[in-house]
Amino acid sequence: MYGLGTIINVAAIIVGGLLGMLFGRFIGDRHRDMLCKACGLSVIFIGAAGAFKGMFSVVDDKIVYGGDFLIIGCLALGALIGEIINIEGGFEKFGAWLKRKTHSTKDVNFIEGFVNASFTVCIGAMAIVGSINDGLYGDYTILVTKSILDFIILMVMAASLGKGTIFSAIPVAVLQGGVTALSLLIKPIMTETALLYLSVIGNILIFCVGINLVFGKKIKVANLLPSIIFAVACAFIPINFI
Repeated sequence: MYGLGTIINVAAIIVGGLLGMLFGRFIGDRHRDMLCKACGLSVIFIGAAGAFKGMFSVVDDKIVYGGDFLIIGCLALGALIGEIINIEGGFEKFGAWLKRKTHSTKDVNFIEGFVNASFTVCIGAMAIVGSINDGLYGDYTILVTKSILDFIILMVMAASLGKGTIFSAIPVAVLQGGVTALSLLIKPIMTETALLYLSVIGNILIFCVGINLVFGKKIKVANLLPSIIFAVACAFIPINFI
């Protein structure tokens, strides 16, 4: 069944979020805050590890580093476009709308939970590659693996940030479902180099989500999302950025 991977992923996010909320009811505000920071630290290291994996390679028994121009160029251009469009504001407005519709006006962490959880589970090569494989071959193995990771992440995030995190299932369904539906068109674009660049930039954005969880909102991660598009575009420029 085509699209089954996204369905499993969405279900994992919802179930993980509900279990996290159930657990979160039994802990106090102080413990929630510490749990949020622990989750943030985990996300920081997940993002850093993913980015470094793409930026470092071994050549002739020597560790070779690259990617400076890719990172600086994509993040700078992405930030400029994102600020002009104000993607972060759009996410927050949608989060505020969800907050009203779900009668969660007293939940002060709703929008923060929705935004942070959405970026954590949406950004990354697994979502793109897994959705393409699901659409072309009905192979949802990668998305099932991602679902297990998302289940654990959402369980922890929901325990500290509450109900808003569960609604990250909406952008996951839209993004992965859309990629699956358009997989024939997207596959030629997602070359090995494009996926490498996407992974590096995507994991840096995940790293930024972790910073926001630990230190409070410092970076408008949504306004950096165009960086991913520039990263994929760089794969078609005859220059080796990494």
